[in-house]
Amino acid sequence: MDAILQQYPVVTEIPVAWGEMDALNHVNNVVYFRYFETARLDYFKEAALMDDIKDTGVGPVLSDTSARYRLPVTYPDTLLVGSRVTKIEDDRFTMEYEIFSKKMGAITTRGTAQVVMFDFKNNSKAKISPKLRDTIEAIEARKELPASA
Repeated sequence: MDAILQQYPVVTEIPVAWGEMDALNHVNNVVYFRYFETARLDYFKEAALMDDIKDTGVGPVLSDTSARYRLPVTYPDTLLVGSRVTKIEDDRFTMEYEIFSKKMGAITTRGTAQVVMFDFKNNSKAKISPKLRDTIEAIEARKELPASA
């Protein structure tokens, strides 16, 4: 677990709630996107991204997201969701997530998201500011990369 999550500079702990399970007695697939959202917002908090909206009128908009399910999660469990940015472009960045089940001791789900910067005052896409780019790079520098073979 530690070796996997060390590759993620932000890790969010989420307890599984009974009400998140569906008729097949595992967490419903839509709930994983809420887990990703919680982790994404924790990452944004680290980057002070939501604070910048108040000052600049520019903020993040989710343009695409996906999940790959590996193992079903059931109640009770506690999940650790690692989040990281893997690519930064002029007006967007790509995030990756991995969900680790404490009960199973394994990765249960992987996900991605494309986040586009948006100027809410002008109703248009916006460039990633140098300040945000520097902040993301500093956050990403905290992760421990696996040793090369």
